[in-house]
Amino acid sequence: MTIKVLIADDERLVRSGFKVLLDLEDDITVVGEATDGAEAVERARATRPDVVLMDIRMPRVDGIQATAAIAGTRGLEEVRVLILTTYDTDEYVFDALQAGAGGFLLKDAGPAELLHAIRVIAAGEALLAPRITRRLIGHFAASRAGARVAEDRLAVLTDREREVLALVGEGLSNQEIGARLFMSPATARTHVSRAMTKLGARDRAQLVVIAYRTGLVRP
Repeated sequence: MTIKVLIADDERLVRSGFKVLLDLEDDITVVGEATDGAEAVERARATRPDVVLMDIRMPRVDGIQATAAIAGTRGLEEVRVLILTTYDTDEYVFDALQAGAGGFLLKDAGPAELLHAIRVIAAGEALLAPRITRRLIGHFAASRAGARVAEDRLAVLTDREREVLALVGEGLSNQEIGARLFMSPATARTHVSRAMTKLGARDRAQLVVIAYRTGLVRP
């Protein structure tokens, strides 16, 4: 399967660099480029990409607004947004995850890391496992501690689903969750899917947000 990618960044050099790299891959094709968030939404509607590489800081409409618009557009439910950010400067990463982003990548990541991130996001996983990512999410989650939703929201989950949600919140993959709880990766995936359905989460990234905001996982 070929992964269709839309690149949204207001810097032409950045877009060109990503495009050159991605065009070298047999399983990835660039279907469009956007210079701001509004154009990103328009291009997403027109091209139906699998993954949008979304910069946060763009003119007119920023990456967070664009991410929320894409997540809320009928017919684009399967589009995954990979936020591009600069560590310690973009204080909107947590907001982007709440808006519907599937994860984020540091702008200084190497080519191999970028390609891996695109494939992970396209497969429906959340790119939240690296230690630096967990620390960043934890930092922004902690700054919003007073706004956490009531833990009562978790009442719909079974004890096992709570355990799985906590591990998703820590950034573990299905395989790692299975190993930790002595179950198969397929069973772990089933518990994750059920938790998503019960909590109304769009994807794993939003499960991470819920895990922090309910206090199930603490920074």
